[in-house]
Amino acid sequence: MNYLNIINFLQLKSVIIFNIILLILKVLIIGISLLLAVAFLTLAERKVMAAMQLRKGPNIVGPLGLLQPFADGIKLILKELILPSASNKLILLSSPLIVFSLSLFIWIFIPLGYDKVLNDTDLSIFYILATSSLSVYGIIMAGWASNSRYAFLGALRSCAQMISYEVSISLTLISVLLCCGSLNLTDIVLFQHYIWNIIPLFPIAIIFFISSLAETNRPPFDLPEAEGELVAGYSVEFSSVGFALFFIGECANVIAMSTIFTLLFMGGWLSPFGFLNFIPESIWLIIKIILIIFVFLWVRATFPRFRYDQLMFLGWKIFLPISLCYIIILSTIILINIIN
Repeated sequence: MNYLNIINFLQLKSVIIFNIILLILKVLIIGISLLLAVAFLTLAERKVMAAMQLRKGPNIVGPLGLLQPFADGIKLILKELILPSASNKLILLSSPLIVFSLSLFIWIFIPLGYDKVLNDTDLSIFYILATSSLSVYGIIMAGWASNSRYAFLGALRSCAQMISYEVSISLTLISVLLCCGSLNLTDIVLFQHYIWNIIPLFPIAIIFFISSLAETNRPPFDLPEAEGELVAGYSVEFSSVGFALFFIGECANVIAMSTIFTLLFMGGWLSPFGFLNFIPESIWLIIKIILIIFVFLWVRATFPRFRYDQLMFLGWKIFLPISLCYIIILSTIILINIIN
């Protein structure tokens, strides 16, 4: 009997160790893939903007400039790490790590295909909202710990902007959840088997996309990093790896918001209108994400920066009433269908 207990214990222990190793490998694969995607996103952004402005863009380092992101990364890592003498060094060093870690943590709940997610919980939407909202703390810590007026003003701007547009994003998500009847991203994607949510919820999709621009501090809503006013905003006192982590976190959030938009409104990994089903679902998802990212870059090359009062007016006096009206209309339609 003792031998059987020992054998069962060893088997259970081996299963636990195997699951832990498998989880670590999955996390490493997602993390490395995301870092590579961020690296080539910077190259794609410079190439797309160069094409729109009739320039060549990076074309020297490597064939067609493909090695430029790695050269930029090596340059940032090798730069001297400078810490202001009057700053709170512990908080200053931890703030970029918080922003970077949260940009990776959000991918735990994002499905990349059917049954291809690290944690397929029924409350994945709530976890994603909670994780993305925590990045505000990293930014306000960076601005306060720098002991710089420019950095602190940039951090306050960013916090006010992100909190304001999180309200719009949350209300647009409520509209999607009312239609799909689930908080699980996989269920939301499968709900769009016959028609994508972007067709009946087109105004909500536009509000979500514009709010994503503001949430990620992307142009034309890059007011926390307004060079002419605040030098570089909350990251003005950062150099070397600290600045690189902030930059990677911002680019990773762009990819994450593009992926979430694809899952919520464009059918995720589903093929368009049921055609071309022989193409792997991961290919469809990547194509749609690239399309949304291209629109992010297109907006940056096209629109000038908003004034801060215009930014707040758009979020609180236009997006908020429209989102609330859409929720009321959808709730009324659903209630009428239930009654009938």
